[in-house]
Amino acid sequence: MKMNKKKLTPLILLSIFFLMLGMSFAAVPLYDLFCRVTGFGGTTQNASNKEIPKIVVNQDYKMRFDTNINSALDWKFTPEIKTLNLKPGEVHTVKFYVENSNNQISSGSASFNVSPAPFGIYLNKIGCFCFEKQTLKAGEKREFYLTFFLDPKVVDDNKTKNIADVTLSFTFFSSDYFKGDKA
Repeated sequence: MKMNKKKLTPLILLSIFFLMLGMSFAAVPLYDLFCRVTGFGGTTQNASNKEIPKIVVNQDYKMRFDTNINSALDWKFTPEIKTLNLKPGEVHTVKFYVENSNNQISSGSASFNVSPAPFGIYLNKIGCFCFEKQTLKAGEKREFYLTFFLDPKVVDDNKTKNIADVTLSFTFFSSDYFKGDKA
């Protein structure tokens, strides 16, 4: 049985519509997966204690820590140290100080990035305050920790072998949901 063009064309167009709709919903998770696998845009990797390298490479890198707060959040956010000298394979823990300067409870989530971007795939976070939403009471001061290592494979990559300075940047954004007037 042969289908005529008047019935086939809308069927094809409807199929294309649903395919494109499905692709639009899949775009964000696929892009996130792509960034995590490739380190694109300075996206760092997450690691477990089981993945800590067994070797330390005798090559020095300087890691700089940059901290920022989005204007919607009235917090102070600073690293304990501004720079850290490290070797690929060494595990380091860095302390960050956070204070809620506001007179009410607020919550924030930290996003992060590595520059230069090719280092993202080699920077592995074992533990990070950026994994979860953080909530601080009015005036509360807390210490947050980042535990990480630089993968020894960084020295073999042509994109990273001539770079010795790396910046890890964190920005806290408000994660409070919209609060309507309760009048």
